[in-house]
Amino acid sequence: MTSSTPGKLRQRTRTAGLIGLGVVAGVALSFQFPAVAQKAAGSPLPLDELRQLADVYGLIKSDYVEPVADKKLLSEAIGGMVSSLDPHSVYLDKTAFKEMRESMQGRFVGLGIEVSTEDGYVKIVSPIEDSPAWRAGVKSGDLITRIDGVAIKGLTLDEAIKKMRGAPGSRVLLTIARKGEDKALTIPLIREEIQVKSVKAKIVEPGYAWLRISQFQEQTLDELAAKASALYAQDPHLKGLVLDLRNDPGGLLPGAIGVSAAFLPKEQEIVSTKGQLPDSNQSFYGRREFYVGRSGNDPLAKLPAGLKTVPMVVLVNTGSASASEIVAGALQDYQRAIIMGTQTFGKGSVQTLRQLTPDTAVKLTTARYYTPKGRSIQARGIMPDLMVDETANDDGFNALREHEADLERHLGSEGDKAVAETKTRIDMLEMEKRAAALKNRKPVEFGGKDDFQLQQALNHFKGLPVKLAPAPAIEVVDAQKLLPTPVSTFDGKTGDDAVKPADIKGKPVK
Repeated sequence: MTSSTPGKLRQRTRTAGLIGLGVVAGVALSFQFPAVAQKAAGSPLPLDELRQLADVYGLIKSDYVEPVADKKLLSEAIGGMVSSLDPHSVYLDKTAFKEMRESMQGRFVGLGIEVSTEDGYVKIVSPIEDSPAWRAGVKSGDLITRIDGVAIKGLTLDEAIKKMRGAPGSRVLLTIARKGEDKALTIPLIREEIQVKSVKAKIVEPGYAWLRISQFQEQTLDELAAKASALYAQDPHLKGLVLDLRNDPGGLLPGAIGVSAAFLPKEQEIVSTKGQLPDSNQSFYGRREFYVGRSGNDPLAKLPAGLKTVPMVVLVNTGSASASEIVAGALQDYQRAIIMGTQTFGKGSVQTLRQLTPDTAVKLTTARYYTPKGRSIQARGIMPDLMVDETANDDGFNALREHEADLERHLGSEGDKAVAETKTRIDMLEMEKRAAALKNRKPVEFGGKDDFQLQQALNHFKGLPVKLAPAPAIEVVDAQKLLPTPVSTFDGKTGDDAVKPADIKGKPVK
């Protein structure tokens, strides 16, 4: 064992804190910086700082307690540099990039079940039609107690889902408890590629329809057109349509533009963006080229004409983020729909995908979103026209979620240094009391018979009283003095919200 001189120790201490920012020198040696990127930066590379980071890289390679692979150091360095910017900028390594593409395509390898948690177990919300689980007879309400013989009680939902994912063609054994069955059921399943449907729809009452979008994916517009046509085939004289965007974490920008265009007059402005680069400052309209590109069929071309005029209520909550906020904001600005529920998440920033290699990319925040009337969504969200809680008594699980403004390093709304914001006075003790009170409560089944907010939407259509949420006790606070607590209860699946795909040269594909 060797000892360090005080000078060397101080140097190591001083430079160690730079590791999280990323070994930029290593990156510079590995990749060619495009001319456009250097020009956009507006200044030469900071050589002194790069040398410092190179020194840190060298120290780790020579002095760390055990050898560290170059690939790991560089990958972690890039990730640290990008993630230090804001909560939504991220470096996507090979695995993360593959998962993001699967998410946007609505495809993954698994069993084909929508799940939640109940009493520490995984509860089947519903099997996906024609999936391995559906064909094996898995039913809504079943509880998964074991995966491959290993008890899962105590695992988080994400941990349990990872155990059910795997390579296509691989086998997994589920142990299921079913109501009415005396013994546990053992069901073997073979994993396969699953395509998730992002749109659901049904007639909830004669004359009234419910249409839910769970995420904005590549196939969302095609699914929307098919479901809307089926609704009007079932009831050609709809008197009201509920567009349910609750817990919709976002997705692809073209999907948000197309969904908005489906309900608005032709060629209305849907959303605009402002950023540092010239191509980050633009407006997006309800025209074909903005939601399907210049090739391919227009999925909205044969939509029922009634969609443009049917009275609408849009349901939102704190889990409604990014692309879903774009839709809600556009329909609200044009007074096309009544927005009902609770304030949305406030994720109003643009993430552009810059591909580095065939298997890796950077998802970088490049602009802010604005509604047609110029309202910033970022860190503010969309405020409903009618505030309605999740249940008749309170806002349920929704009250435990945090907003974009609560996230550490969140990007502020443009100009928010000069404005005062309102913040509900809820301390951590109150949050803990709420969490304890909700411990044994079952999550709301959106679109179900006990969906309180959906019932209030129907009451609005019928001219019946709508039970509004009680006004919270609020105080006016300087935005710069707010100290958000980074304790995440939000499901975190906003990772690809309103992503603008780009080719390898970094030019957005519209």
